Amino acid sequence: MNLYLNFASYLGVALLLLIVGVVLFTISTPKLKEFRLIAERNVTAAMSLGGKVVGLAIVLGAAAEYSVSLLDMAIWGAIGIITQIIVFILAEVITIRFSIHKAIEEDNRAVGTMLLSLSLAIGWIVAKCLSY
Repeated sequence: MNLYLNFASYLGVALLLLIVGVVLFTISTPKLKEFRLIAERNVTAAMSLGGKVVGLAIVLGAAAEYSVSLLDMAIWGAIGIITQIIVFILAEVITIRFSIHKAIEEDNRAVGTMLLSLSLAIGWIVAKCLSY
């Protein structure tokens, strides 16, 4: 495949997966309106969503680097999206003492920092697990 066409194909798939990931993140948390909260200057919502985006970008970068085809990259990207969603849901279940949704709405930046770190850590781990 032509070098430039190859680059454009992988970039296009990665950007499409990133957009799909953000849409699925927001759909998977229907009670939490991240974009509305971000528009209202809620730093915690921005940290939470931003961490998911960067964590997914880490996975997508690794998928592009290590994949053997565009389909392979798309599969690993989908795995990264699903993993991030599952981890957020598990974090909500595990934190019995407080509600993550409520903490985000109240702009609890300690929770935002935890969620940002968690998303980056999961993205890094999934990216490093991509090996052949």
